[in-house]
Amino acid sequence: MDVEGLAWRTSTFSGGNGNGCVEVAPLPDAVAVRDTKDRTRSPHVYSRAAWAALVAGVRAGDYPASK
Repeated sequence: MDVEGLAWRTSTFSGGNGNGCVEVAPLPDAVAVRDTKDRTRSPHVYSRAAWAALVAGVRAGDYPASK
């Protein structure tokens, strides 16, 4: 997958402190997700429905943050 032209957005949970987190980029029918610490690896691609379900679960507290 060519990721050069994608509009990557950093997660708001990364805190901007350089520790990294994830970045997401919209695709026509999906969402690409990559690790900010290793941008050389291929991103994971999820359908819009799968991404929406994940985001809803995170917002609902289904996936508590690990420390």
